Amino acid sequence: MAFFAAACLALSAAVSAFAAEPATSPTGTTPPEEASAIEDRLRSERATRENSFVLTPHRPNYILPVTYNASVNRAPYGAEGDQLQSVEVKFQISFKADIASGLFGKNGDLYIAYTQLSMWQAYNSDYSSPFRETNYEPEAFLSFDTDVRALGLRNRLLLLGIAHQSNGQTEPLSRSWNRVYAEFVLDRGRFALAIKPWYRFRESAAEDDNPDIGRYMGPGEIRMFYEWKKYVLGLTVRNNFRIDDQKGAEQLEFSFPLTRRIKGYFQYFYGYGETLIDYIARTNRVGIGILLTDWL
Repeated sequence: MAFFAAACLALSAAVSAFAAEPATSPTGTTPPEEASAIEDRLRSERATRENSFVLTPHRPNYILPVTYNASVNRAPYGAEGDQLQSVEVKFQISFKADIASGLFGKNGDLYIAYTQLSMWQAYNSDYSSPFRETNYEPEAFLSFDTDVRALGLRNRLLLLGIAHQSNGQTEPLSRSWNRVYAEFVLDRGRFALAIKPWYRFRESAAEDDNPDIGRYMGPGEIRMFYEWKKYVLGLTVRNNFRIDDQKGAEQLEFSFPLTRRIKGYFQYFYGYGETLIDYIARTNRVGIGILLTDWL
């Protein structure tokens, strides 16, 4: 946790630096702003939005052929949990489609999106190499272009959405929840910040597979990224903000170019809620692999 505290302080220092007023040149003029990483991504997406043969990335698409989890959650699987290995494959598929544009004048685009995150015991041949857990997350959201400046940052996007997430299992392994969310996407040059609060829809006690999930997942998350010459460093943080019962998670990630289309990818996750089946257990996982599409 000390490592992540240091990372948070470093990124906070970066935000403070970006928040400072731009220096002026000897002639008294302010130099032009650094190109926006968010604008670059939006420009790339919009260039292919009318092409039905192109799937637009939503969240990162990656595969980590080797991950190591120092604290495997065996409890949900009963006696079979003893067969699980600490080494497994982790991968994510995520895409979106713009189904309506300009719903409010020239602003307001409606998207549908789908994200799938899987944990695969690929090297556990003695146990038939099962997919230990897969989470399915369809969502729909409205995206608004904005231009609000505060603390040296520029709020470029506002997303308002609804999401369902489930692991597709039957009892006693079934886990699911439904949320509405708002997401504020801000940037300053190659630095990007996304603040995403959410609200979980309540379910009846008889139908709720995970009534205490909010205690572990918290009311939202914050993502911070910085891009430098195709290298991207990112940190995602969740916290339940309960002083007497702290729960949350941190994910550190770093991507670096390998070819024109593919990046190397390092990911470290510590905390609760990496997957739905593990929301109640603390995970400590490190992995390395390849990244097909990045946040920035």
